[in-house]
Formats: sequence, C-alpha cells, structure tokens
Amino acid sequence: MTNPLIVVRNVSKTFSAAAGPFTALDNVSLDIDKGEFVIVVGQSGSGKSTLLALLAGIDRPSQGEVHIGGTAVHSLSERDMSSWRGGAVGIVFQFFQLLPTLSAVENVMLPMDFTNSWPANKRRSRALALMERLGVADQADKLPSTLSGGQQQRIAVARALANEPAVLLADEPTGNLDSRTANAMLELMSSLVQDGQTIVMVTHERSARRFASRTVTLADGRIVANDDA
Repeated sequence: MTNPLIVVRNVSKTFSAAAGPFTALDNVSLDIDKGEFVIVVGQSGSGKSTLLALLAGIDRPSQGEVHIGGTAVHSLSERDMSSWRGGAVGIVFQFFQLLPTLSAVENVMLPMDFTNSWPANKRRSRALALMERLGVADQADKLPSTLSGGQQQRIAVARALANEPAVLLADEPTGNLDSRTANAMLELMSSLVQDGQTIVMVTHERSARRFASRTVTLADGRIVANDDA
C-alpha cells in the first residue's frame, strides 16, 4: 500500500461570528491518493470551501492535521507556507482571477515568476506548452477581457499547472460557464487525471460525478458520504 498523497486527520475549523463561534468543519478525516479526481459536494455552508482553503494552506485548522506529499501543512510558518503553496498546489477559481493588464501567456508565466521555479528564458515556452495542451495557445498574446469564459478558465488551469503542483485544487471551476463549456472543462480535468494529475474539486455540477473517481459529500461540516465512482 502506498501512502496517500493527501491526509486530513480529525480536522475542525471554527470561526468567530457576531452570533458566537461557528464550526465550519467538524472532526473531518480524509485520505486522497495520487492520481485521484475527488469532487466535494454539499449545500452552501456545508464546509466545502473551508476544506479547500485548508488543503491550499490559505487557512489553518482550529484542530487536527493536514498533510500533503509528506508535508505537515498545518504546522508551516507563514513564510514556509507561502513558499510551499507556490510549488505544491495549483488553485483554479470560479471567476478565473486573471490579471487584466497581462496577456494570457503572461498570466500563465506568473507563478513561475513568483517562485523562480523555472529559468527565466524557459518560462514562456513552458507556458505556451501548457496552453497548447489545454487548447488555447492561439490566445497567448490576447488580454483576458477579449477571451470567452471557457478560454479564460483554460488559461487559469494552465496557470495553476505552471509549477507542476502535486495537487490541483478547483473551487467551482464550472460555476461561471455555460453547460456546454462546463462539460468541456470537466472533460479537460478528467484528461489531466489520466495523465497523473491529482485533483480535488468543489462543485455544484451534478454531471461532474461521472468524471470523478470519488465523491465526498459534506453536510454541516461533516463527511456524510465518501463514494467511489
């Protein structure tokens, strides 16, 4: 048996609110193996986005442990967390989060620029290769505002993959796309998994289940179902 790539152990997350403490995650444990495509579903407020934020190192658990690729993410210092996040995880957002003043290829190069993970003279070719893989290389020198939603999301996926992250985290990546484009994005995610990428995706898209290797259902901060495809 190989060790899971992602290990979440007895994780809880409580936030302070005007009405009193609010528990977004309650004693959650979860293992995810390399090469899995896991989708996380549940109603609004079930804890999906909180779980994704903990996996990304954007937030920390109130208690419990998060390990990714052997790194104890929950115990990293702020400085080490930023460095780790830049190389270990790629994040895809619902609203793309592309910088409007940079061209598509410059947006994809950005993570490499931040982490200095690739030689400067190879970053553009690396970005173009990713864009070619995702079918948007012909949009390389255009600004995001001139691209369709589907094209922008593919650019965002290419950017998330720029530093060869162990895990791709996607927060409602099809939520701002029409049904046809959303289905194409799910097919793209599935093809990345076939190439060995590990993906954890929060979604409301019912059709995503047929692409996933596993569906984790959250309710009131707890895992209530953990079903293989």
